[in-house]
Amino acid sequence: MHDTITIDSITPLARDWGRLDRYEVTHARRDGTRQTVLREVYDHGSAAAVLMFAPAERTVILTRQFRLPPHLNGDPAWLIEAPAGLLDGEAPALAARREAIEETGYEPQALEFLFDAYMSAGSLTEKCACFLARYTPGRQLAAGGGLAHEGEDIEVFELGLDAALEMIATGEIADAKTILMLQALQLRLVQGELL
Repeated sequence: MHDTITIDSITPLARDWGRLDRYEVTHARRDGTRQTVLREVYDHGSAAAVLMFAPAERTVILTRQFRLPPHLNGDPAWLIEAPAGLLDGEAPALAARREAIEETGYEPQALEFLFDAYMSAGSLTEKCACFLARYTPGRQLAAGGGLAHEGEDIEVFELGLDAALEMIATGEIADAKTILMLQALQLRLVQGELL
């Protein structure tokens, strides 16, 4: 829809790791009338993620780390994810590479952009650039595990692609970006597109 969107006011609610603001916004409805809505928006920056795949072994590298929001929803707090992190002023491909090495110790090879995805467009500004890359099993540059000074305590593990896809079906993998990237990889393999 082509529309004039008017931001009537912005009320700061919190400033810490990110910004939380209340917006009063007026926009057109589909019937041509205009409406004013109140929305709270959290902005902590955009991110990059990478799913690393070893084609010959059909394995992926995933991580498991503590995430408070799933716990608050009554789900397991230790979420299985592809390595990811905030851009911190870097281009998405550079941030994806940096995060992969920090979190897993593996260096992504032949990094290929898949898509940008909003993680929760109703309330977060975060847009995640998602990449696919190869890795060489057993050839870590570092131990991985994340940065202790940032409070990271990341478990790194290698998993067969079929097992990872099954974990989506069982709910063991519930992270949106990881699900999207695993499905994108599977679709490419089914279509005969190799990395």
